[in-house]
Amino acid sequence: MTRHPTPSARARTLVAGAYDTHVHVAPDVMRRRIDDVTLARRFAEVGLAGFVLKSHYVPTAERAEVVRAAVPGVDALGALTLNGSVGGLNPVAVEIAGRQGARIVWLPTVDCVNQRESQARAPEGATPPMWAQLQEDLARQGIMAPPIAVVDGDGSVVPALREVLTLIARHDMALATGHLSGPEIIAVVDAAAGLGVRRIVVTHPEFTSQQLPVDVQRRLAVRGALLERCFTTPYTGKVDWDVLFDHIRRVGPEHSLLSSDLGQPFNPPVENGLALLADRLLAAGFTEDEVRVMAVTNSRRIAQAPASRASRPA
Repeated sequence: MTRHPTPSARARTLVAGAYDTHVHVAPDVMRRRIDDVTLARRFAEVGLAGFVLKSHYVPTAERAEVVRAAVPGVDALGALTLNGSVGGLNPVAVEIAGRQGARIVWLPTVDCVNQRESQARAPEGATPPMWAQLQEDLARQGIMAPPIAVVDGDGSVVPALREVLTLIARHDMALATGHLSGPEIIAVVDAAAGLGVRRIVVTHPEFTSQQLPVDVQRRLAVRGALLERCFTTPYTGKVDWDVLFDHIRRVGPEHSLLSSDLGQPFNPPVENGLALLADRLLAAGFTEDEVRVMAVTNSRRIAQAPASRASRPA
């Protein structure tokens, strides 16, 4: 098995009480490093508060409820990603997810127009995402969902998305922007804020198919969005670590949200992701307070967890 770095005790302490708001674990339609119940037990061991179960293909709110019952004290949270497998921009799916207690709704990822049309090349040696093989398999079978458009020809959000955003606001869920392009993300964030969505996450702005410039990130931060900094994006070679650090500094740590995006069999243990990212940030000169804001304060805001519960272990 590939050897991976081990987090320092200092980093473990700094991220105690955090939520990892972006993990991909079993059961899933592709092989994963760990299952959700075992992950919950490991989170309890290292002092993390909880995690959001992300799937590109299925809702996870029911599953999260089972995990919470199996491992009391670890707050597993459900989510929904609006890809073709759930009907795309499907207000019924969003309404049901809201009633089931889902905490985050991702806009389309693998099925959005931007991801389908993206010609961006990952740097040489970068590890491809696991969903790419599944998408190719679906295409070979002729059952690939059509690309999902979130804006019209004028750049305005489509009516179906406005309905979805209204439901997200009504159920007080967080919105994540998925794999949309920069102009799409700007239109969506503006519309979501105008419709009363209170928590907005710009999904991994450094990812190959996003690559948002700093000026765009700053504009989104002014609108109240948090910029998600995923451990896997630089760890798997999709962006240089120094680029990630520069973006955080120029946009402001207070506008960043740390997550792991882990769960792939070839990557480090999921429960180590936030602490490993904290170690990298500390080595790059970020302060402990800055790391804690990004890892704990902002993740608990997205999870709707009370700040008073975020205490460091003795």
